[in-house]
Amino acid sequence: MSFRCGHGALAGDPGVVALGRVCPVCMLLDETHRSRAELLRKVAPPCRSALARETRIGAEYEWRCSRGHDRYPATVREVLTGPGCAKCRANAASPGAAHEAGVAFMKPGLRVGTSVTEQRLRMLLGERVRLHHRVNAVHIARTFFGRQEVWPDILVPALRIAVEYDDPGRSRRAHRGLKEASDREKDDALREVGWEVIRIRAGGLESSGPHSIVCDSLTEAVVDEVVARMRRIRGDAAVDTISLGHPAASWGRTPHRSAVLSRQHERGDGKQHGGDARSRDGDQRA
Repeated sequence: MSFRCGHGALAGDPGVVALGRVCPVCMLLDETHRSRAELLRKVAPPCRSALARETRIGAEYEWRCSRGHDRYPATVREVLTGPGCAKCRANAASPGAAHEAGVAFMKPGLRVGTSVTEQRLRMLLGERVRLHHRVNAVHIARTFFGRQEVWPDILVPALRIAVEYDDPGRSRRAHRGLKEASDREKDDALREVGWEVIRIRAGGLESSGPHSIVCDSLTEAVVDEVVARMRRIRGDAAVDTISLGHPAASWGRTPHRSAVLSRQHERGDGKQHGGDARSRDGDQRA
């Protein structure tokens, strides 16, 4: 196959099927905010020519560890999503790393694009509960996109809850496919260190975990449901300690049901909100 990005077989070769999209490797590179040139610098020199044309994220190559450890075999996806070499994985599981796992902190110079909707979510949620504005990352007990930390949209350290906003964007492909898989992996990494993730899944995205809130768009009713989920996850007493007295901050204590939940129930999505007893990245952007 030949892809729009120019990778794979040559478009003019006999029997080659041309696809009008970029290849899976280029898609994953875009999602992880990296380039093929960066990937080529990581691979062992004899493999560079083959990797320059590679289209399969499951293809295995020999890589050089950026920390100077031994060369190691891994797939393209594994290198981009961060398991690292055996020594890096051992370091991630060391006592020192375990001591920091789950700790929220401020990462200076972190540059993560924030949409207008995410800013509005922070504003509306900040009217209901006290948000900590001096943290933007959480240490984890594994490597994710090559780092032992993740950067959720909103952190509530007092509850150990992260809030993420997902929508498909203009392309209608964001937070689907490979990106949804990375979102799930990110959520798993946070759960391993005692955090829970509430994901707002808007614009036609389906539920991706036990605390997903499926909606058409961000509304005050959706933010009310976020607070209600916090109460279900950590309990009223814990949420009361950071409540700011907004009427919606006590939402979830009564049988009241918001318009967003009614609409979701009519669409048959209500069971997702009753499934909090079950378990759920969603990216990270490196």
